Amino acid sequence: MSTALRIGTRGSPLALAQAHETRDRLAAAHPDLAAPDAIEIVVIKTTGDRILDRTLAEAGGKGLFTKELEEALADGRVDLAVHSMKDVPTWLPDGMALASLLPREDPRDAFFSRGGHGLDDLPAGSVVGTAGLRRQAQVLERRPDLTVVPLRGNVQTRLSKLDAGEVDATLLALAGLRRLGLTERITAVLEPDVMLPAVAQGAIGIETRSADDRTRAYVAALNCPATATRVTAERALLAALDGSCRTPIAALARLDGDALTLEAKVLSPDGRRVFRAGRAGTAAEAAAMGADAGAEIKAQLPPDFFRT
Repeated sequence: MSTALRIGTRGSPLALAQAHETRDRLAAAHPDLAAPDAIEIVVIKTTGDRILDRTLAEAGGKGLFTKELEEALADGRVDLAVHSMKDVPTWLPDGMALASLLPREDPRDAFFSRGGHGLDDLPAGSVVGTAGLRRQAQVLERRPDLTVVPLRGNVQTRLSKLDAGEVDATLLALAGLRRLGLTERITAVLEPDVMLPAVAQGAIGIETRSADDRTRAYVAALNCPATATRVTAERALLAALDGSCRTPIAALARLDGDALTLEAKVLSPDGRRVFRAGRAGTAAEAAAMGADAGAEIKAQLPPDFFRT
């Protein structure tokens, strides 16, 4: 049997784990994709994978992890691309569609320290390594006596730097650690009131060409409506704020039956200024809730906010 579908993915261990999960779900949902050679996984190196000497904010933002995958979609080298949704820009290129969202993993952040202590227990002056402004800002909001330094690389690289003593502590997404089977090393799981997650953290998205009805029909069977509702609310907030990796934005939507709640905040990079908004409504109101909460926060921000 010739290859029926080609999945584009980054080559990190976590990205490959997500691609393999997508392949397995497709094979389980469609008997014609169950043969070993029916689905091919195509590894594509992105700009974000090549840049390891500076933060994503300095390098240009979220599209660093999706641009080359979308180029492969556009020219037909792959039929679908698998993304960590927290890396996906708010607006997709023309001709592309977010066709499916897999069931969301736990969106919380995990904390690691060499001393076996939680964030609140770190000695003053301890060095925390993190790759993103969101975590940096929230660490400094809660613990302004700590030092935060950039720490890039995949999960294994960051943990090795912790082991080598380059930092005293670091933070990683719990969802990725679960998918990689690395939860045994976690010092503590941080609740949202301590570290509010990134928009869509823990969700895997499948992007296709808008006009590719065949592929879209295949991946539609994988879509999780609850995840789609939560991600819709969070990404609507991001769109209203025009947010990127240069903006410390955190948000979490929770769904209980048809009842949807949204908690969001924007911080200055040093954690000294925090702007919050919350909404409650129904699943059908997800996009409107996110947009409204984003507009509320945006109206509070001083003109120079993201330049200080």
